[in-house]
Amino acid sequence: MKLDSVPLSLSAISPIESETELKDGIECDSQNIIIEPLKAVDADCAEKPQSALVTFGTTFVTIFLAEIGDKTQLSTLLMSAQSHSPWVVFMGSGAALITTSLLGVLLGSWIASRLSPKTVEKAAGVMLLLISIMLFWDVVMG
Repeated sequence: MKLDSVPLSLSAISPIESETELKDGIECDSQNIIIEPLKAVDADCAEKPQSALVTFGTTFVTIFLAEIGDKTQLSTLLMSAQSHSPWVVFMGSGAALITTSLLGVLLGSWIASRLSPKTVEKAAGVMLLLISIMLFWDVVMG
């Protein structure tokens, strides 16, 4: 499906029929609901701060999904099997992940205080693009 295709109708009548029913404004009854498109957000408009719970949940899910099956998890799995001390490996890997996360948060705060959000967003996009190209190159040439 193309992104610029005609949107789906939310009512039981066709879009042509609903256009003929519109007169001076939006009509709404129990059988026909017409929804206006969302308005574009001004780029200079300040975002409403998220609650701590939403920020925590978003961060947890993002990092959890990013870490599943990565080399850190595989290394921890192998070290736990080899050492026969899973709780010691858990404590060591947990401390390492907390430390690297702390470094990321501190560095991110420092960068955010010195650069505009637009610059940070563009730099992150360029870095991810370069990493993707390098990974693709490694797969093709490897």
